[in-house]
Amino acid sequence: MATVQNISIDQYLQKVATFVNSEYGRLVRNQFKDTKGTSELAMLATPTLEELEQLKKAVAIMTPKEKESANTLRDEQIERIAADAGIDPANFTIFINGYALHCKHVSWSECVGTEEN
Repeated sequence: MATVQNISIDQYLQKVATFVNSEYGRLVRNQFKDTKGTSELAMLATPTLEELEQLKKAVAIMTPKEKESANTLRDEQIERIAADAGIDPANFTIFINGYALHCKHVSWSECVGTEEN
């Protein structure tokens, strides 16, 4: 049986940062532009440097308990963290929801702060 490797919210942030300001990232962002020229749907695949810096601020101020249970944070908690960090709450919500979906996709037991059934 393979050893389960936990992924923390900090590790997920590093994973999201993979294509920041890269040629590939720009290509993906361009494919997802809406009528306003924004591409929020591509934010988790290829965040801009500004979006990444905002996410880093929010993750940096999270308490250890919030980090351990990041995949189950309530909307109010997400909004408070974003407000305390002074960042766009929509982007932080997308990030946290992406982490929760990642945890669910890879199996809840592979994410920090979850228990195996």
